[in-house]
Amino acid sequence: MPGSLLPAARCHAVRVRSDRSPDSAAPAGLWTEDVPVPAADALAERRRAVELARPASGPRRVLLRYADGPCDLIVVAPRDRWDRTALARLAAGEAVESAESGGSGDAHTRRPAPEGPALAPAPAWGLGHDGHTLPHLLSLDEGGDEASWLAALAVTLRRYDPETAPVVGTDHGFFAIREAPTLGELKPIAADGPALVGLLFDDAELPGAYVPCLAPPFPLTLSVFRDAGGLRLRCDHLGSHFSPEIAAQFVRHLAHVHGQVLRSPQTPLDDVELLDEAERARTAALGRPTRTLATTEVSIPEAVARAAAATPDDIAVTEGAAGLTYRELEERADLLARGMRARGVVGGDRVGVCLERSAELVVVLLAVLKAGATYVPVDPAYPKDRIAHTAQDAELGVVVTRLPEFPAVPGCVALTPDELLDAAPSGTDDAALPFPSPDTAAYVIYTSGSTGRPKGVVVPHSNVIALIDATRVEYGFGASDVWTWFHSSAFDLSVWEIWGCLVTGGRLVMVPYFVSREPDRFRDLLVTEKVTVLSQTPSAFAQLLGVDHSDVSVRLVVFGGEPLDARMLLPWFDRHPESACRMVNMFGITETTVHVTEQTVTRKLALAATRSVGPALPGWHLYVTDPAGRLLPPGVIGEICVGGAGVALGYLGRPDLTAQRFVPDPFTGGTMYRSGDLGRLRPDGCLEHLGRMDNQVKIRGFRIELDEIRSVLLEDPDVRTAAVVVRRVDPSDAATARIDAYVVLSAGGDPGAVRKRAAGILPDHMLPTTVTSLDTLPLTANGKLDTAKLPAPTVPRTPAQDTVPVTGDADLSERLREIWSEVLGVPVGLDDDFFDLGGNSLFAVRIGAALRARGLPSLRLKELYRRPTIRGTVSSLTDPGD
Repeated sequence: MPGSLLPAARCHAVRVRSDRSPDSAAPAGLWTEDVPVPAADALAERRRAVELARPASGPRRVLLRYADGPCDLIVVAPRDRWDRTALARLAAGEAVESAESGGSGDAHTRRPAPEGPALAPAPAWGLGHDGHTLPHLLSLDEGGDEASWLAALAVTLRRYDPETAPVVGTDHGFFAIREAPTLGELKPIAADGPALVGLLFDDAELPGAYVPCLAPPFPLTLSVFRDAGGLRLRCDHLGSHFSPEIAAQFVRHLAHVHGQVLRSPQTPLDDVELLDEAERARTAALGRPTRTLATTEVSIPEAVARAAAATPDDIAVTEGAAGLTYRELEERADLLARGMRARGVVGGDRVGVCLERSAELVVVLLAVLKAGATYVPVDPAYPKDRIAHTAQDAELGVVVTRLPEFPAVPGCVALTPDELLDAAPSGTDDAALPFPSPDTAAYVIYTSGSTGRPKGVVVPHSNVIALIDATRVEYGFGASDVWTWFHSSAFDLSVWEIWGCLVTGGRLVMVPYFVSREPDRFRDLLVTEKVTVLSQTPSAFAQLLGVDHSDVSVRLVVFGGEPLDARMLLPWFDRHPESACRMVNMFGITETTVHVTEQTVTRKLALAATRSVGPALPGWHLYVTDPAGRLLPPGVIGEICVGGAGVALGYLGRPDLTAQRFVPDPFTGGTMYRSGDLGRLRPDGCLEHLGRMDNQVKIRGFRIELDEIRSVLLEDPDVRTAAVVVRRVDPSDAATARIDAYVVLSAGGDPGAVRKRAAGILPDHMLPTTVTSLDTLPLTANGKLDTAKLPAPTVPRTPAQDTVPVTGDADLSERLREIWSEVLGVPVGLDDDFFDLGGNSLFAVRIGAALRARGLPSLRLKELYRRPTIRGTVSSLTDPGD
């Protein structure tokens, strides 16, 4: 289509109805056809539609005569040579010359057509389907001129796509709208294409049913005209660019904005309303799920106690060969809770928990809740500086840990679980500990923060229970289920895994850290334990797909933590039919209690590479808003806002940030969370998640503020300025995502020392792979960082020691160098550190697979962590007992 108008697009038509056939002789060129059915018959309607859609290189007149007497005269002509006045005269049987010969119609209505519209590509907000769909028609009460419609069209397009300056095509050229403070000051100016949207304007008062174009000359073609029914606004569109629902709503919004142009020309552009009151209500309702939430007002420990009372002798938690029954879980947690009370913990206190993933950790978390306190999970693998910050920020009086050197924090006492058991009152005490109120805080999970330090999200018991109640019936959770605990307790997917299992009476299987990073061992655990419910980030699940998973018998896989490319699931569907295993993609945020939406992914959706994360969970609801907080219609990209049962209590000790992000919900009177995520609602109420608005990213499921990393770098006395970027060498491969830092150093500064200092503060998933020193950071003309001009990062290398003989198999070391270089994409020396070169657990899995594929000894991830060099790996493989 680009470069020329199709004949059907260039043509327009008029249909004139008469109660009887004309008595006069048929004019030359008139085709007459008797249709053997009444005018209202479906066959007659189809016949009219065919003739109205048939293009013509010159005037074409067809008279359709129906069995009950009426007839339709249909006249079709190219609109660039016969204007509408000429078309009406042709319908009256007059001889009319074309505009090309200079004898047609009124001069002011005869416009030269463009050589052919340059068409813009499909827009982000189009949500198009295949094929062309029927036009949309709207009756208008007021007209205006072409300039007013061009102004309204430009304003409406700006609201749909603020990043793109609108160019509107017409049948006499292309126009942009000069920026102005108010609606009344907007003026069209000539412009160059391409044009996504066109306007065909003709306000002549002529009889008949007028068809402005037989096919849309632009992907979205708006026509303003009069016919026998009055003033009309019509929309024709290409189905490849726009869905029918989006086209229909655009017509309504354009008419609403045009009314404001005519009635309130003094309105500032930012104050123009796209939606009227009725549409606002419809759009708000679109983000609410069809299923309602039926939840119980209980706390987490009370809900677990109910499950324990129902099946006290069932296994609640499995760790290796050992297991805890629900009765034992309750008894041990009660004892620990009493020990906490004896050590001064009271209701409302925050208690840190810094333990390895284990059955003991489950008992401790439940004990904290039974004591009426709030647990604050801290990953023991975090650097001590970060652990200390969490303890200080959360004002922890007690931390339960087995770290031998827990960092000293004023006012904070580190206790082991054994010490708490020793502190528990001796003798029998049958008085049950009171359950906490469902409205009190259950946990505080820290997420990355732009100020340089993480921020704590406070979540009450009721939110967690609502999440479980919103899903338990739909997914059939019950006592026969076996769940895995795969994720760190400091990652909110653990909330779903632990309490989703124990509240519904299932069995929770511990996944040790190194098992979670080695897909063959993880597969074996899934098979051995007969796991039925599995929660995964897409990055982790991609590794499981790399090994034979035929014997895995899970019935439900829930994805969360990062975007899912649904196409990656096709190999899974080859082995596990949809009837045997349900795959569910969930979008979620820590501040809205783990999960917000649900989308069951089928093979059909995977083949279509769906971006939908589904509708909101029962009890949750969604809005998409513009920067001013106004609702945006379906298809338009804006900020995702979440309301309902999952909204957290706010950020711990951060009233300013809480007020900024947790805002009043204008439709329910409650609170909604401004996520900072980009997305759009589809006309069916499903959400498409489209990334972040700010400097926050997700890498392998972890939410990361790049500004936090930058702040840590700037705290180094040798760093004058810094920039942090994320690169993904292969957009389809999560393992290739890495963080690169660029710094301008003081004289004598060492980028290696900068990275080493940052490693003592940042957790592994936030540590820059590279720190590159520059004389200055490249800037754009506006003074912003010009990321396109940043050089390739400097990969840290260990001083070459290749001349030092390798202890062990020299051939093995050379083959390892080949494998490492291939996986990491950089040359590797014998003493280069795997992790310094950008290695991560996903790359480590690939190295292990490459070793097995070449018939070499298998290397476990634990050994790679112990000896992360070629030299060390050779030693591990040739002397495994070392």
